[in-house]
Amino acid sequence: MQGLNPFARGQGDRGRPAPVRHAPLRPEPTPQRAARRDPAPSRLAYRLNRMMLRPIMRRLVHIGIPAFLAVLVAGIWLSDETRRANLTGGIDSIVDKVQHREAFMVKMMTIEGASPVVDKGLRAMLPVALPASSFDIDLDNLRERVLKLDAVEAVELRIKPGGILSATVTERVPVVLWRHARGIELLDKTGHRVASATSREVRKDLPIIAGEGADRATPEALALIDAAGPVLPRLRGLERMGERRWDLVLDRGQRIKLPPEGALQALESVIAQDRAQAMLDRDISVVDLRQKARPVVRLGLEAQNAIRRARGQPELDAEGNPIDKAAIAKANKNSKKI
Repeated sequence: MQGLNPFARGQGDRGRPAPVRHAPLRPEPTPQRAARRDPAPSRLAYRLNRMMLRPIMRRLVHIGIPAFLAVLVAGIWLSDETRRANLTGGIDSIVDKVQHREAFMVKMMTIEGASPVVDKGLRAMLPVALPASSFDIDLDNLRERVLKLDAVEAVELRIKPGGILSATVTERVPVVLWRHARGIELLDKTGHRVASATSREVRKDLPIIAGEGADRATPEALALIDAAGPVLPRLRGLERMGERRWDLVLDRGQRIKLPPEGALQALESVIAQDRAQAMLDRDISVVDLRQKARPVVRLGLEAQNAIRRARGQPELDAEGNPIDKAAIAKANKNSKKI
């Protein structure tokens, strides 16, 4: 190898051979890695994902769209008239079979606490003839119709086991007769009409009131009747005057005019005076108490004529006119001559 170096001869140390340098090896080609997929979603996928996070969109997808499709299919199926008729007939048949089962049938009706007239009227109000299904009997509607009867105060309706329709009736109790321009009616303690009467003789045991608007003041009239205890055997009735006050009518044509306010206290004062002085046993036609500070007593015709005779004045007739005895005697004389 030294012969290959021309500069080695005669150069001393400098003539040492040059170091051998190996040629570098070529690098091995590196294998190419596959491109990694970006995990980030696309813009469209991101917006769709965000949209599905909204509650309204989730309800629309899970409920709204299936419901719409179901309605659409049902509408298309029901668009045919034959299918609709068959479906309606099938449903009606099933409902009719269920409603007319033996467990739901009402076979008889029992009524308690009703008079024969009310009993007959209540049975006539049944919407269907028995036996019938309980589904065909509307108890609330029937109760409202029964309460429209004047004689019925309350009614309880219920269907008992065994197919029995039970009705418990509470009737109104008549306590007074009301005479007015259209006839005579029986009233209960509240003034509600119970029934009509053909004459006073139908219920002689009941007191009688008269006049327009007397029915609306029935509680006050009953209180006055209770307060008229000592003169109750002589009481003929109460008359409503001007729809604002009462007149107490006794036998022998006596009348006690009570004020609009405090009528009970005024009557009690008259009863007290009658007990003390027997005032109502005298020939008095009217006791006027309309003015509390100034009560007025009107004498009867006999008492007035007795006073007029004592004073030398002519007597009065039934109409309150002075009687001319000379004219009467002359008329009697002429009638005898004829």
